[in-house]
Amino acid sequence: MQSWTDTLRFAFQPVVNLITGGVAGLEILARPESGDVLAEARRDPELDGRLAVAAVRAAARRETLLPLHVNVFAGTLADLGGLTPLHDAVRAVGRLPWEITVDVVPPYTHVPQRALLEAVGALREQGFRISADGVGDGDVPLRLLVDLAPDLVKLDPSLLARPAAVRAMRLWCEETGALLAVEGVETELQCAAALSAGAQLAQGVLFAPPARLPVAEVYVPPRVPGPPAVTLSGPSVREFVRPAALLPATASAGQVRALLTGSPEVSGVLLVDRAGVPVRSVQRSRFLLSLSGRYGHALYADRPAARLGDPPRTVGIDATAWEVLDVVAVGDRDRTSDDVAVVDRLGRCVGVVRLADLVRALAESRVEEAVGLNPLTRLPGSDAITSEVDRRIAEGRGFALSWLDVDHFKQVNDGAGFAAGDELIRSVGGALQIAASGSTRVGHIGGDDFLVLADPEGLDPLAASVLGAPWSAGGRPVTLSLATVLCPPGSVADHRQAAACLAPLKKAAKSLRGASWVVGRAGFSGHEVRRGSPVAAEAVGAEPGLG
Repeated sequence: MQSWTDTLRFAFQPVVNLITGGVAGLEILARPESGDVLAEARRDPELDGRLAVAAVRAAARRETLLPLHVNVFAGTLADLGGLTPLHDAVRAVGRLPWEITVDVVPPYTHVPQRALLEAVGALREQGFRISADGVGDGDVPLRLLVDLAPDLVKLDPSLLARPAAVRAMRLWCEETGALLAVEGVETELQCAAALSAGAQLAQGVLFAPPARLPVAEVYVPPRVPGPPAVTLSGPSVREFVRPAALLPATASAGQVRALLTGSPEVSGVLLVDRAGVPVRSVQRSRFLLSLSGRYGHALYADRPAARLGDPPRTVGIDATAWEVLDVVAVGDRDRTSDDVAVVDRLGRCVGVVRLADLVRALAESRVEEAVGLNPLTRLPGSDAITSEVDRRIAEGRGFALSWLDVDHFKQVNDGAGFAAGDELIRSVGGALQIAASGSTRVGHIGGDDFLVLADPEGLDPLAASVLGAPWSAGGRPVTLSLATVLCPPGSVADHRQAAACLAPLKKAAKSLRGASWVVGRAGFSGHEVRRGSPVAAEAVGAEPGLG
C-alpha cells in the first residue's frame, strides 16, 4: 500500500528582507503529487506533526544553511503540545531550534486557546521562533495574537489595499519586538506598498516562486526614495539581520573550510556553544588566508577552528544601527568588515548584520533627510511633521500641533531687506530647536511658517522661551504669533484634520496685538487667548474659554 510519504515532495519559497534585498529564510511547502494531504493534516494532528518533521528532513537533504519556516496548524499545536518529534528531528539533522520558525497557521476557530498558548510556550522553551501566519484574512482573534507574542507576523496581501491597517500592525510589532512580513507579493506595486507601510520582510512570486531547490538570490525591485522617517535613535538592527552560518564550538578548521568553500555567499562563521551562544567568530578572508599559507592546511585542518577565530562582536536584537556602528568603532580596525552577531535576550545567535548594509541604509536615510530639510534653517519640512502626527494618532497618543510665524513678515522684508528677513527666520528656527525638548518636533514649512509638534505639557516652556524673547530685523522690532490645537486621543483621524482645526486658530492669533498665542481643542469651536491683546474689542469679539 502506497504511503503519503511516497508521493510527497517539498518546495522552498524565500522569505526576503526588503531592506537588504537578501534571503532571510526559506518556507518549506508540502507539494503532494496526488490527493490533498494538507486537508488531511488539518483534520489529523499526528499527520500534521509528521509533515513538519518531514519538511525539516527535506531541507537537510538540500544542505541549505538558511533559517527555515515550518508550517503547523494551530489545532495541531493545541492537540500535541510542544511537538517533541520536531525538536528531535531538528537536532538529528544538525540544525539548531532557533534557526527554525514555526509558522502557526489558521484556522483558530474551536482551537482551545489555553492549550495553544501552552504549546507555543513549550516551543519557545525549546528555542523555536514563532510566527503568526495568515493575519488579516484568517480568523486569529486580536487578543490571542497579543497573547501569542509572535516573533514574526505574516500579513495577507489583501491588507496592502488598506495601508493604515498595515501601518498600525507595524506599530504593534515595534511595541512587541516582532518583525512584519507580507505574503503573496506578486507585483512591484505591492512590494512598494509593503515597504511604505513598514513591512521588513515579504514573500511572493515577484521575488522567486516556490522551487524544488532552495535559492540564495532573488529579485527585489529598486527602492524608490520617500519622505524621511522621523526616528529618535536610528533604524532597528532587526531590519538588517542576515542568516548566520553556525557551527559548534568544537568544529575543526577543516569543517569551517568545507562550509566556506561550498558557500561563497557566506562571509564568516560563528562558532556557538550548545546553547547557541557565540564563542568565536571566524572571518572568511583571514581564515582562508591562514590555511592557504605554507603548511597552513597541515597545521590547522584537523585542529579546532576556534584557534583561528576572534572573540565575537555581539549586539542585542533590540539594538539600533547606530549602536552597531559604536560596537565596530571601538574594536580592532582590522575587523571593521567582520559580521556582527545579533543575539536574543538569552544570548543565542539569531543572525548577523553586515557593516555595508548599515552604512548604505544610514547614508540613504541621511540623503533622504537632507532632501526634506529647508535650506535656510536646516529643519525638516512638513512631510516629516505630518508623518509623525499620523504615527501618534495611530498609537492613540494625544499631542499638540502648533503653527508659528512672524507678524507682517512681508513688511519686514520690504523694510529691512530680504537678508535681514532670512537672518530673522534662521534665528527663530534656531530658538525653536533650542526650546524643543523630549519628543518635541520642529519643522520649517516655508517662508516664515513653522510647525511644532509636542506633548501638551511641553508647550508652556517653549512658548515662554520663543514668544518672550525680543525679536528684531534690521533694527525693527518684530513679534511672533503662535496658534496651537490640542488633540486628545481619538479627536482627529489624521494630520489633515488636525491642520484643518489649526487654520482658524492661526487667524485668531494674527488678529491680536503683540506676541500672541491662542490655544484651541480639536472638536471645539472656541479658543483661549494666552498671549496678546485684541486690536479692538468689536473686531475680535468674545471667545469662550476652554474650561
